[in-house]
Amino acid sequence: MKNTIKALKFFIVFLLITLSFIACDKDFSVIESDVLGKGNANFDTDQMDIPIAAYNKKLNALRINNLSYDLLGFFDDPEFGQTTASIVTQITPISFSPDFGENPVIDSVILSIPYLIRRTTGIDSDGNTTYSIQDSLYGDASKQIKLTIYRNDYFLRSFNPNSADSPQNYFSNASNGNTTDNFALTENSTINFDEHKGETIYENAAFIPSEEAIELWEGEGEDLVKSRSAPALRDTLSRAFWKSAIIDHQGEPELSNASNFNDYFRGLYFKAEAVNGTGNMVSLNLSSTDANINIYYTKGAESSRSQSTYTLNFRGIRLNPFINNYNVALADGDSSLGDETLYLKGAEGSMAIVDLFGNEDIDNNDIPDALESFIDDFRIADPDDASGYLKDNTTGNFVLKKLINEAQLIVHENSLAVSVDDYHKYDRIYAYDVKNNTPLIDDYINDPTGDENDPLNSKVLHLSQRNQDQKKYKIRLTEHLNNILLRDSTNTKIGLVLSTNVNNTASAQTLIEENGVTAIPTATILAPRGTILYGSNNNVLEEKRMKLQVFFTDPENN
Repeated sequence: MKNTIKALKFFIVFLLITLSFIACDKDFSVIESDVLGKGNANFDTDQMDIPIAAYNKKLNALRINNLSYDLLGFFDDPEFGQTTASIVTQITPISFSPDFGENPVIDSVILSIPYLIRRTTGIDSDGNTTYSIQDSLYGDASKQIKLTIYRNDYFLRSFNPNSADSPQNYFSNASNGNTTDNFALTENSTINFDEHKGETIYENAAFIPSEEAIELWEGEGEDLVKSRSAPALRDTLSRAFWKSAIIDHQGEPELSNASNFNDYFRGLYFKAEAVNGTGNMVSLNLSSTDANINIYYTKGAESSRSQSTYTLNFRGIRLNPFINNYNVALADGDSSLGDETLYLKGAEGSMAIVDLFGNEDIDNNDIPDALESFIDDFRIADPDDASGYLKDNTTGNFVLKKLINEAQLIVHENSLAVSVDDYHKYDRIYAYDVKNNTPLIDDYINDPTGDENDPLNSKVLHLSQRNQDQKKYKIRLTEHLNNILLRDSTNTKIGLVLSTNVNNTASAQTLIEENGVTAIPTATILAPRGTILYGSNNNVLEEKRMKLQVFFTDPENN
């Protein structure tokens, strides 16, 4: 049934697009539409390949604070090697200056952090919602990791001391050669969180995430009520520690306001480690309203005790430091000739940069400028206009002699990991404007298949989905090229990154600008998998080479 609905959805989208094509004005004097087909006897359709240069860009020092969610665990990518993700976070009481009453005694302390749930899987026989964490889980779910929670003694400041109006950002330092400690960078310092470990609060030498819903019981006897919530990292913490750290400080300045509390209790350090060289990695939603530490306690005289709860959440500063131990040497590539092999890897890995007109900046009169040649081929010349091309008096747009029906960046996998069952099942390639750190606006926004609740099946016309049989992707760039031709938009370079959520268009800046890259999509920081692609270099077989294919319509007898 689910496949039928999905097929129907794409059929409807296809039908709407087809109808829009039919409705296009066949008068060719002003071109604003995307497609005219061979069905119009006055036009011929044709195809051309535009030269591009696609090359690698190694990613360094990425912002890792306050991401939309966080990774925790160990992941061994079959092609790239190992990544370990830990979390350093402030905790914040939901109320200050608490009155714990007379003779407070802690009954239990419960840590609960929901996993990132992208989808539910249905309803069980008892009418309960069932969940899946498979598209938020990396590696073998049956493999254990060692999870230790320490009190963090490093003060996470909110503002940059070098600029009072700017927040303090923290950046990754994952590939520094140290494979045991977690680091972060600021503009002028290097932080080793393992040198700032306080007391051990929790330890689990065999942690495995579960996608079973959490069941809770409240009340007694006939008033006993069961509730269910989404799967979560949930366990008990030491009562003695939290009595000493929180309950015993009643009435003291430490619990009077957020500033005092953050200076006194600087947060928690969730440290993940592999077990015998294996493990798993999972996405945690610390920004959820259900992510908290609940201290359950009783208070009052012995004859009239009552129960109460003191809650702390994770709404403060959060960092997601990584440790990389790769077996692939990632490096910047050849921006002129392009690379033979492209590496897309998240969590401080690598991206690809695509220059659609690869030789446009080459100062050599013997080589025709690719962008100028493309424009000359599609625009109508007008020697009387300063631009050299004819403009429409009404819109101000350039008038075209050829119409782009479709433009697609064809991307082939060169990945050994395709032999691993379903390894790339949830992978998407996300394309973005490197200069402005935005999606390719018109192609992205005009894609009618956006689905906030289903990232795997969202924006599939612009960004496509991985073709399981042909092991390739098609990135639709029709409007991007039309904007260059019609409106003289800037031909910005395009970044390609691996993403598990193409709906997430937020960016995270890099500590240092390198080769024009000032930020990358946060979605790729949180996508620890990697894939390998064929590049644009001439040494790549023609049928596998990355290329930009343009399908266009040309009036007969032009």
